Amino acid sequence: MDTPVPPRAAGPGPRRRDRHGRGMRGPIAPPQVPLAASRADIFADLVQDSVERLERRWPQLTDIDFLVLEVPRLDGPGRSWNDEAVPLGGTIPAREGRPARVVVYRRPVEIRTKGRDERAALVHEVVVEQVAELLGLTPETVDPRYGED
Repeated sequence: MDTPVPPRAAGPGPRRRDRHGRGMRGPIAPPQVPLAASRADIFADLVQDSVERLERRWPQLTDIDFLVLEVPRLDGPGRSWNDEAVPLGGTIPAREGRPARVVVYRRPVEIRTKGRDERAALVHEVVVEQVAELLGLTPETVDPRYGED
């Protein structure tokens, strides 16, 4: 009974089980499950849903790039900090072979909303307003349900 048990030799490969014998830990949720989606991914999906909704009525929107940025850059020429308003979106007109772009700023929109439904409604309003500005139309022309609760 006094014979010691020799330690197990560590093999050259990785360990297959943890010390309790339950196996290696895996991810909490697989990547295709919404639990694994980041807030930025969810927000980008909201923008994409809004764009797809508008593309049914306005097929020319397929030529416009829609971008999501975290916050607006306010260091360009003619731009300065304003205490009254932070932009929720913006447009970049087409030039030199580049398509026109509509930008939605994620953090300012998230700060102004409390839930997913409210956020989706505000994202759609921002997208409609920016598309209307780019096309030179009124938001009500772009989406007849604009401004409805």
